[in-house]
Amino acid sequence: MTSPTATPAILPLNTISCTGGRGYWRSVWQRLSRDPTALVCAGIIIIVIGAAAFAPWVAPMSPYTSSMVHRLQAIGTSGHLLGTDELGRDMLSRLIYGGRISLAMGILPVLTATLAGGAIGIAAGYLGGRINMLIMRVVDVFFAFPSVLLAVAMAGVLGAGVLNCLLSLTVVLTPAVTRVAEASTALVRKLDFIEAARATGASTPRIIAGHVLSNVAGPILTFAASQISLAIVLASGLSFLGLGVSPPLADWGLMLNTLRQSLFLAPVNAVVPGVAILITSVSFNLLSDCLRAAMDVRP
Repeated sequence: MTSPTATPAILPLNTISCTGGRGYWRSVWQRLSRDPTALVCAGIIIIVIGAAAFAPWVAPMSPYTSSMVHRLQAIGTSGHLLGTDELGRDMLSRLIYGGRISLAMGILPVLTATLAGGAIGIAAGYLGGRINMLIMRVVDVFFAFPSVLLAVAMAGVLGAGVLNCLLSLTVVLTPAVTRVAEASTALVRKLDFIEAARATGASTPRIIAGHVLSNVAGPILTFAASQISLAIVLASGLSFLGLGVSPPLADWGLMLNTLRQSLFLAPVNAVVPGVAILITSVSFNLLSDCLRAAMDVRP
């Protein structure tokens, strides 16, 4: 799993502008469609996202209905497929509803970080000089801190809550995307077709939009996809520490926190949210690896 505290690897770079983007992306799709790992991971992700999106219709009961009489029921109990938690709430329903927040915590910060970090990195890589040096030195400051420590520190300063957690994760993830975008752009700006575009008198915004962006979008998006799994784990960790989602909202990390006191009474129930985090994060991580391999094609 890629960590934003480590220098991101430079992803495969393909000059799409000169060879036809449609054929390249068609070959990428064909490779992914023939990759069994990608298909299995994509299927798991689709199921998790679909269940979360249609939670009111998929969940067997309300995730907030408690019953102290039926607390810590075992997995497979009649009416409770995955048992119940410490307050007698249905675990399956809470997992389905918790997927909404956990997925949002994993996807939204990555989207925001990709847009912000991509724009900053492309500007730094294309303009170069002092602007590049200034931007990248600021980025290096964020890399001086471990991602978990930085996320916890920011969430602790801002306070618990969904919005503050999203902001903390966005700040943690943006520097890594910026570095990948800057490195990819620095490679592209030296290619012949960029020099040809400059020779024709094309403006900088036009060159970036028409030539640079099409060539660096793939590496940036591939790296961003690998950060979703990291964001899910970090968000769950913040909720586990009480710096993310607050009760009674359902969230996988918060479920781990509330169930840890019942670990010796119902150990299987206590690890169910952790299994959901593991399967989802690994699926995103493996799918991003498959996408990276599929994109390493020379059209």
